[in-house]
Amino acid sequence: MAAAHDLEMESMNLNLEREMKEELEEEEKMREDGAGKDRAKKKKVHRIVSKWMLPEKARGTYLERANCFPPPVFIISISLAELAVFIYYAVWKPQKQWITLDTGILESPFIYSPEKREEAWRFISYMLVHAGVQHILGNLCMQLVLGIPLEMVHKGLRVALVYLAGVIAGSLASSIFDPLKCLVGASGGVYALMGGYFMNVLVNFREMIPAFGIFRLLIIILIIVSDMGFALYRRCFVPENGPPVSFAAHIAGGFAGMSIGYTVFSCFDKALLKDPRFWIAIAAYLACVLFAVFFNVFLSPAN
Repeated sequence: MAAAHDLEMESMNLNLEREMKEELEEEEKMREDGAGKDRAKKKKVHRIVSKWMLPEKARGTYLERANCFPPPVFIISISLAELAVFIYYAVWKPQKQWITLDTGILESPFIYSPEKREEAWRFISYMLVHAGVQHILGNLCMQLVLGIPLEMVHKGLRVALVYLAGVIAGSLASSIFDPLKCLVGASGGVYALMGGYFMNVLVNFREMIPAFGIFRLLIIILIIVSDMGFALYRRCFVPENGPPVSFAAHIAGGFAGMSIGYTVFSCFDKALLKDPRFWIAIAAYLACVLFAVFFNVFLSPAN
C-alpha cells in the first residue's frame, strides 16, 4: 500500500513539473513576440482558472478554446440587480440601521411571502431582496468569486441553469419546511453554485488544485459560516416590524447544486443533453418541484 501511494505521489509530482515546464516554455515563446505579452497574461489567467474549476484531463480542451467571449454577463448582471434592489430599500427607504433591514422589504413585491404564494414570480424574485449589509455582502462576494470563473469555463447558460435551479429549490423547500415564514436573499442560487463546484472538487480531489490552498478554503468557510449564522439570526430572532425569515433555501440550494450543478459542471467537454446523469438529475428535480406545487396547493398550513 505504501509503495502504491509513493508511486501515485511521484506520478502527481511529475505531472505538475511537466505542466509547469509547459507553462514556462509557452510564456517564453510569447514574450519573444512583442505582440504576445497580452496573450501571455490572458493565457496565464485561463491556466489559473482551469486549475480552480477543472480536473486535469479537461484543462487541455479548455485552454485550446479559452476566450472571454461571451464575458461572464449572467453572474455580473444578477449581482448588479441584487445590489440595485438593496440600495433602493437601504438608502431610498429610511432605515434605523443597516445590519438588518426592516422598513420596506417585508412589503416588497419581490419577497417570497406565504400569504401571497399565488404570485408565482415571488418564488424567483425573492433572490433580489436582502435583509442587511452582511447578508448581501456574503452572497455577492461568494457568487462573484466563484461564479465568474465558473462562467468563464462553462458559459452563462449552464451557470444560469444551476443558479436558478438553486433559487427555485430554495423557495419551494422553504414553502414546505418553513411554510409560515418569509424568504429573502440569493443564498439558494449561491449555495447551488457552491454545491456543484465542491462536488466536482471532491470527485476530482487529487487533480483540482485550489489556488491559495488553505487560505482560500478558510475564506470560503468563513463566508459560509457568516451567511448561515446571519440566516439563523433572522430565523430565530423576530424583527420588530415583521416575521422571521426562513433559512431552508441554503440547504435546498446546496442539494440542487450537488445534483444538477455537479452534472452540469462535470460535462465541460461533453454534450450536456447526451449525458444520462443530467436527465436523471433533472427528472428528480422536477419530481420534487411537482410535489412542492401539490403541497402548496392542497396541504400547506399557509392555506
